[in-house]
Amino acid sequence: MSPTRFDGTQTQVVLRRLGAFRPLSGPAAAALDKAIRERILRLGGGQDLISEGDRPDRIRVVLSGWLARYKALEDGRRQIVNFVLPGEICDPYSYLLARMDHSIGTLTPIVYSEIERDRFEELVASDRTLAEAVWCEWLASNSIQREWTLNIGRRVALERVAHLLCEVFERLRSIGQVDGNSCTFPITQMDLADATGLSVVHLNRTLQELRAAGLIVLRERTLTIGDLDALESAGLFTPAYLHYAG
Repeated sequence: MSPTRFDGTQTQVVLRRLGAFRPLSGPAAAALDKAIRERILRLGGGQDLISEGDRPDRIRVVLSGWLARYKALEDGRRQIVNFVLPGEICDPYSYLLARMDHSIGTLTPIVYSEIERDRFEELVASDRTLAEAVWCEWLASNSIQREWTLNIGRRVALERVAHLLCEVFERLRSIGQVDGNSCTFPITQMDLADATGLSVVHLNRTLQELRAAGLIVLRERTLTIGDLDALESAGLFTPAYLHYAG
């Protein structure tokens, strides 16, 4: 299936993502599914979904494709501060602020939904399970941000990369988008370098170390993990900070 085609089933990834934090009631799931379907949009790769300085005035829900939150310096140097994966909500309460303090750009073509503020607030006010799931997703996003800060500030290069690969795999597994020990991994080495605070040369050397150890295979936009326990050990990774229920 093309990543820019909406086939009606992609709303399930959102329900599964939120359900990883709190089980949604039947009425809440149905209401959210209906709201998502009301406005489906597409955006190509390499474009900003929303830019630093923009006024955030609605909710954007990712149905397929990958994005990156990033900050950039005036000379063009970029730091990716998190990936936004299918099923995730882009800053559900950012409309409470006057301006965006970072940008969210597409790494691949995406399909997404826009929900107006009033509609969103009506949804979360009408069902406690949905309200708690959205809050938990937002809190988990903040937790991931803290882990990324630790990753860049204290882990060495091999630990940084191994940890990030483990995190992405776990986040995709929570929404049913892994196949055994393999998952889609459509990002470039430049993106991965910008996410780990490494040069492309250093990043490439680190990936070669992980390959040589038999821990990963990266081929044709797919990540295959040879030994998940060993990769987690190499990255000092524990998934508790992702805050999945159960």
